[in-house]
Amino acid sequence: MGTALVYHEDMTAARLLWDDPECEIECPERLTTALERLQQHGLEQRCLRLVAREASEAELGLVHSPEYVALLRGTQALGTRELQALSKQYDAVYLHPSTFHCARLAAGAALQLVDAVLMGAVRNGLALVRPPGHHSQRATANGFCVFNNVAIAAKHAQQKHGLHRILIVDWDIHHGQGIQYIFEDDPSVLYFSWHRYEHGHFWPCLRESDADAVGRGRGLGFTVNLPWNQVGMGNADYVAAFLHVLLPLAFEFDPELVLVSAGFDSAIGDPEGQMLATPECFAHLTQLLQVLAGGRVCAVLEGGYHLESLSQSVCMMVRALLGDPALPLSGPMEPHGSALESLQCVRAAQAPHWVSLQQQGAAPVLSSGTRCPEGRPSPLPPGEPEFKAVVTQAAAALSSLLDQLRLHPTPPVRVAVALTAPVTGLALPPGVLCEEGSLPQEEMQAWARPHEALAQDEALIALGKVLYLLDRILDGQVSSGTAATPVPAAAATLDVAVRYGLSHGAQRLLCVAVGKLDRPPDLTDDGRNLWLNIGGKEATAPSMFHVSVPLPVTTGGFLSCVLALVLPLAYSFQPDLVLVALGPGHGLRDPQAALLAALLRGPAGGRVFTLVDEESTPQLATVLARVLNGEAPPSLGPFSMAAPEDTQALMYLRGRLEPRWKMLQVAAPP
Repeated sequence: MGTALVYHEDMTAARLLWDDPECEIECPERLTTALERLQQHGLEQRCLRLVAREASEAELGLVHSPEYVALLRGTQALGTRELQALSKQYDAVYLHPSTFHCARLAAGAALQLVDAVLMGAVRNGLALVRPPGHHSQRATANGFCVFNNVAIAAKHAQQKHGLHRILIVDWDIHHGQGIQYIFEDDPSVLYFSWHRYEHGHFWPCLRESDADAVGRGRGLGFTVNLPWNQVGMGNADYVAAFLHVLLPLAFEFDPELVLVSAGFDSAIGDPEGQMLATPECFAHLTQLLQVLAGGRVCAVLEGGYHLESLSQSVCMMVRALLGDPALPLSGPMEPHGSALESLQCVRAAQAPHWVSLQQQGAAPVLSSGTRCPEGRPSPLPPGEPEFKAVVTQAAAALSSLLDQLRLHPTPPVRVAVALTAPVTGLALPPGVLCEEGSLPQEEMQAWARPHEALAQDEALIALGKVLYLLDRILDGQVSSGTAATPVPAAAATLDVAVRYGLSHGAQRLLCVAVGKLDRPPDLTDDGRNLWLNIGGKEATAPSMFHVSVPLPVTTGGFLSCVLALVLPLAYSFQPDLVLVALGPGHGLRDPQAALLAALLRGPAGGRVFTLVDEESTPQLATVLARVLNGEAPPSLGPFSMAAPEDTQALMYLRGRLEPRWKMLQVAAPP
């Protein structure tokens, strides 16, 4: 199964027919530029192209009133003055004789994408549409939005496909109040939105956009608002929001489908958002969502008004949907103080409704001091120094991204597998290479010499294959890989692999050792390697680069360990290579091992090497190869609360490590 791209050139027909500085940024070039970049990067050609259809009026009626649909239908016959007069009845909306047709295509594209994913024709996809939809309400156009494309798609998934749990992730920089109003009392839809808020000063200036707006009635806890109260939020803030708020709730909710209101006005350079997240960040966010719902992710374009930032962000998202590794994130991974205040507020507001936050010890509710002034602040004027600074930052970030794409092209082989002997029943996905190469005998023996456990022929042969595959990852020929080693040689092989990686080009190596795999006592603690052992007897941190945690016994405990410890450490450390070793008695079920490997693809830009012992099942090697190839991991099964001792271990380690590894923080310093 592949990735769908849904589009129709008619959606470029609607355009502003009069002078309106507020509305002129929502232009047809938003689509044409994005599509051109997808074509230039060879991404459109790799997708299944679907031509968007119009949504029927019955389908629009899943969300909108018949009177509103009829009103929009009538705009096709109106002249410019009548359209302008009608547009003024709404907030930040312009109408065109083609608006009704374009808006029906936008909604229809979202429906087509959902149908294609849920019927198994594709794994995921993007609907490249305009006008956007997330502000639109039952009988009201709002904020460039005419029909609520994502809300209609969610209702359609419920009614046509019988879904009971849908996650909507809205990363547009404006609050999608239209989606919130439609589903705020519906516990079958979990709606998450982050948005520029500035304590109510930023449009749409609504009290119900704040963190303490959590839904109504049966829907309490199913509306999650994360307000950004300052501009300048970047990659670390966005990733922290996913790790510490969205993903814990999403795993507990266990969605059957993920819908993304994909607005890229939250990216660097956008005059509306004034944020600093670079385009590759959206590949990371997409990858984090792909571990949910069996990978069934349907993204629908919302905002985004800096054409180059928008188009490059779209490309990064599509690369992730196609399974390509994400480029490493640039810049320091330390959330802003204001972002941490927002995370603390939303976690406290949501904790009464979610076990996953209760077990992490969410801080008490803070007073937000929200004020909701009337009126709308003026957009940043193009002539102002602040605007010029934003444009300069965006140009530098986009230039850096293009340099990264040139300097770090996608390796020709995404995943390779090196096993010690042919294994029957190994169902590898197409394109995964079965690597047969080995290091030269003399070099292999030199690396093995310090270890008695590697003296046996079987162990030596396995080591040669491990190091050969590791070498291909380090020189950019292979993105990631899986290899096997005899059980008695597991610890020695891992020791050699770490030293080999550090001496052959890895500048920062993260080793996640699961099971009975202790850190070699003579391994240099020079800041270039971070050793995390999952399965130790107790929670300890002998240094900031050596951490040990017991293996949690429940699903909730395992998820907390991964989301609140492993991934924050990984994103803080910013490794260029991750080794995941599943040693003797590692205790992980295949879905847990697969989830761990899948999530660690992000921090290292896809360079993940998994080492398993020969006694592991062929199914484990298969599932690891599949997730490293971009497929979704199997479900962990029903959510269960973390054991108290696992929660205590996690809290102890986070407190010990937070001063060095800032992505562990979930609250602003006192």
